[in-house]
Amino acid sequence: MQDRRDPIEEASDGSLDLYDVATWEVRTRVDWAAAVIWRVAAGSARVAVVLVAFLLLLGIGGLAALTDPEIGFLTALSAVPAIGLAAYVYSTDVTSSEPLSLLVATFLLGVLTANFAAVLNSLLRPYFQVLGFLGTALFFYLVVGPVEESVKLLAVRLYAYTDDRFDAVLDGAVYGAMAGLGFAVIENALYITRQIPPGRELDFGLGLIGIGGGITAVRALAGPGHVIYSAIAGYYLGLAKYNPGNRGPIVVKGLLLAALVHATYNTTVGIGTGIISVLTGLSGLAPYLVFVIIYDGIFGLFLLRKIQRYRDKYHEAHAPAANESDFESELTEFE
Repeated sequence: MQDRRDPIEEASDGSLDLYDVATWEVRTRVDWAAAVIWRVAAGSARVAVVLVAFLLLLGIGGLAALTDPEIGFLTALSAVPAIGLAAYVYSTDVTSSEPLSLLVATFLLGVLTANFAAVLNSLLRPYFQVLGFLGTALFFYLVVGPVEESVKLLAVRLYAYTDDRFDAVLDGAVYGAMAGLGFAVIENALYITRQIPPGRELDFGLGLIGIGGGITAVRALAGPGHVIYSAIAGYYLGLAKYNPGNRGPIVVKGLLLAALVHATYNTTVGIGTGIISVLTGLSGLAPYLVFVIIYDGIFGLFLLRKIQRYRDKYHEAHAPAANESDFESELTEFE
């Protein structure tokens, strides 16, 4: 834990110099050199992760997908529901407004770290496909869910988490939602790119919507899920930051919940959509829309209840001071 101290320091009245015995701070040139080396190493590790992620983005064609105006237009359309959900999570932060710089940085890191998942999923998928449906389900639960939720949480951990402005548990949900939004945007861009034939010459308008509208609509429905899952994991990352003695288990709990919900969606979406189609007679995109509304509604409500519970406790924690002040004021009026 952060507040644990050596027995010498605990017994000391503060008059003893315990430098290099039970306490430490930068005093000598060697101390200064050690501090600089550590900061450079820690910073270099972050830079290296971001650089590798960017190179992967280039390698899988993600940057071209984002810079192509037509793909960018369809991607922007597909991201609208996810943007709305992320904005709503942002608006629920009862403590303070998060700075735009951290929000944008987390979003961009979500775009970049998504490429780790893209590569790992592609490499491991063939090993599970030989088992048919069982293999597909195992792939979702053992690879897709854990990997994708981990890389989204990595996007938060790389920058926002270490910033002093990440100053409340609920901030984890906000930044988790932004990382999920970044992940959804690049994933949508890649899916849409594969559906648009190379060498096409389309103007913005009905021609573009006609050729890419179907996949854009599908991705628009898939995007909010990424925001929900990573906001859940992010909430627990925020909780872990303020409970250092149990940081590891708390982070793992968040990842387990997010990965389980994510993998269950991937596994059941096809079956659920088919059942809804049979029961309702709906066809085309409609049964998929119904399934997504039900599924995301259930776990979106789970997330919002956690956020609301935090908000309620926040108001309760601040209420005594206000009530005491009011009580003192009333006494003063009768003096």
